[in-house]
Amino acid sequence: MSAAELLARDATAMAESVRTGAASATALVQASLDRVDATDGRVNAFTSVLAERALRRAAQVDASLASAQGARTRELPLLGVPFAVKNLFDIAGLPTLAGSKIERQTAPARADAALVRRLERAGAVLVGALNMDEYAYGFTTENSHEGPTRNPHDLTRIAGGSSGGSGAAVAAGQVPLTLGSDTNGSIRVPASLCGVFGLKPTFGRLPRTGSFPFVSSLDHLGPFARSTRDLALVYDAMQGPEDTAYPHDPGCAQRAAEPVSPVLAHGTRGLRIGVLGGYFHERASAEALAAVELVVDALGAGVAQASVELPLVEAGRAAAFLITNAEGAALHLDDLRRRAHDFEPLSRDRFLAGALLPAAWVSRAQRVRRVYAEAVARLFGRCDILLAPATPSAATPIGAETFEVNGHTLPVRPNMGLLTQPFSCIGLPVCAVPVWGAHASMPIGVQVIAAPWREDLVLRVAAALEAAGVAHAPVAALTLEKTPA
Repeated sequence: MSAAELLARDATAMAESVRTGAASATALVQASLDRVDATDGRVNAFTSVLAERALRRAAQVDASLASAQGARTRELPLLGVPFAVKNLFDIAGLPTLAGSKIERQTAPARADAALVRRLERAGAVLVGALNMDEYAYGFTTENSHEGPTRNPHDLTRIAGGSSGGSGAAVAAGQVPLTLGSDTNGSIRVPASLCGVFGLKPTFGRLPRTGSFPFVSSLDHLGPFARSTRDLALVYDAMQGPEDTAYPHDPGCAQRAAEPVSPVLAHGTRGLRIGVLGGYFHERASAEALAAVELVVDALGAGVAQASVELPLVEAGRAAAFLITNAEGAALHLDDLRRRAHDFEPLSRDRFLAGALLPAAWVSRAQRVRRVYAEAVARLFGRCDILLAPATPSAATPIGAETFEVNGHTLPVRPNMGLLTQPFSCIGLPVCAVPVWGAHASMPIGVQVIAAPWREDLVLRVAAALEAAGVAHAPVAALTLEKTPA
């Protein structure tokens, strides 16, 4: 099997091919770079391609395999696997853009982000940085500075955001693994719309050291992949307390690693699974609800309970909106005063609105957030897993300002995340699984949600759905010869 053919497989298979000598890390990374070169003119997932660095690192992997350290190197779980990261992760030698124009003038990062270092220690090879909404404030990745990222399954449609480049790069077969961030749904929305797997871990599980913040009290970092076993593999490689040689993320729980890969095959037996109704039913299109039904059917009769109501969900989402708006604005006040014209107009207006919010509103939002978290915690006394649509609809056309849901016309940018926001502000672990068949040609995701620190449960359910053939992440055909106007 050629390196190009291996690139269409998942990261676990790629690492095994390098481990056994069926392919070299250099050949695999070169195949990834070639795929980016051949497809990214249409997809626009990458903002920087690190060919020289990547090939140098791949050559080091190959040399280590041939040296006295070969046996130890072969044990690395992501041996030779190419990956890319949202451009809010620090990459040594590059300015950390965070999707903006303003940050292009900042000094290059002096070191890689903590999670980039961890993946390279596990044998992976960084090949580039990925497009995103400016300062992570959006759900479409229609970035006016870099251009929109296009959905690889239909180049006329959005990839979702704000980690749109991360979702699109995996769906396009450019790399098997990417990293993104999720504040209000920015991993789960692109995963849903691009038809890949995405994991938002528990808040505080993974260190954010070396990443550009959006809302520090809500920001999560996590992976995208084309299979559940890859998602588990990369997640396990990133877990664990921070290295004390580096500045710490004050929001990181410094928890010991709790590997999930060994339990993926445990299935769903004994799990109490509830399907979220009410808010999540009323705000989802027929295609989104059909995706949930496919998941419920795959889990088997009697596994999923009757419709479950999430208490205080609308209040929780409102709190997330206010906290996001105010905290995000506070981070950019100086630039808003001095360089407002250099912001993307839509994000600038939202930040300006956040700067004008009364402090009493924000304080009350934080109190509501706590009451909401406590109410949801009680619900997990009755359920181990909750299911909900990840997005209200499949991907909308690039440039569309509104979309229809159950007879209601909604603005796209704030509302593509209306089903993900309720879980971000209380830090729950969620896996977005890609479901096909509920829409004529496009995927739509389903959220698998658990109580804090139970990533093992969400990935067990995701693995069961993948094994049943309901959740899967094919590489996009990318048959169009030209980028649509």
